[in-house]
Amino acid sequence: MIGLAQVYIVAGLVFAASAVLSAGDASNPKRWVNAAFWGLLALSMFAGDRLGDLGNGVLVIALVGVAALGQLGRGAVQDDTAARQDRAARNGNRLFLLALIIPVTALVGTLLFKSVPELIDAKQVTLVSLALGAVLALGIGLVWLRDKPVAALQEGRRLLDALSWAAILPQMLASLGAVFGLAGLGQVIGSLMSGVIPDGSRLGAVLAYGIGMALFTMVMGNAFAAFPVMAAAIGLPLLIQQYHGDPAVVAAVGMLCGFCGTLMTPMAANFNIVPAALLELKDRNAVVKMQVPTALPLLTFNIALLYWAAFR
Repeated sequence: MIGLAQVYIVAGLVFAASAVLSAGDASNPKRWVNAAFWGLLALSMFAGDRLGDLGNGVLVIALVGVAALGQLGRGAVQDDTAARQDRAARNGNRLFLLALIIPVTALVGTLLFKSVPELIDAKQVTLVSLALGAVLALGIGLVWLRDKPVAALQEGRRLLDALSWAAILPQMLASLGAVFGLAGLGQVIGSLMSGVIPDGSRLGAVLAYGIGMALFTMVMGNAFAAFPVMAAAIGLPLLIQQYHGDPAVVAAVGMLCGFCGTLMTPMAANFNIVPAALLELKDRNAVVKMQVPTALPLLTFNIALLYWAAFR
């Protein structure tokens, strides 16, 4: 049966290739630091379920140590601008079809593979479909553009080196959210909020949940890290159990409220700080400043949507 283990293998192969290519990049003065970082990440993908809690903990500490002490570097970019412009002129907007293959495959696979549970793990059908879409897009791109597989791996490594440690920040923050959830932080926040939310006020609970998701996401930098905490504090005990809200709506719109917080925080480094660095903007918070006027009205709309849709 195809499940999460196979998805991890695909991801591990990508990171392992980045580690090998980084080690061979003589133009990068910190190539061994990069190789160690991506190699450790590949190891976590290949053998994370066999390392155990202690082993994975040591691996994460090693990743943080390499990133903090060694500082990942970037090699010289060998970019054939003329060839890129010629290829863009010949293919035009059709190049975007490759990018569309991934979400289309994920959507179609999610709908179709649920009917074959003996082949695809029903709990992981979306992630399996997403990985399949990435592999399919890669294969079609290589055949269509008549390029070598190493070219795709080199471009992937170049992007990973540009993103640096921020490439795995969402994974780290989501894991931290799970740790906070298991530690009972949600119950602690829930007990504190009980003294703030007026007794019997459904609107007060909705406001606390929506604004809390945005604020906690701004602190954590990731809505996936904020969700288990706010769901345990307000979403489950108040909105779902006490006021009988629709769990699907509470969860989905709550995440949308969290994403509004993502737009307003530099903690979401891979979304807000890395683009500023890649574009060489003078103000590293320029992206955040431009997004705030959109994020606040959107948060207001999501809270109103939650209040209207969850309790119909």
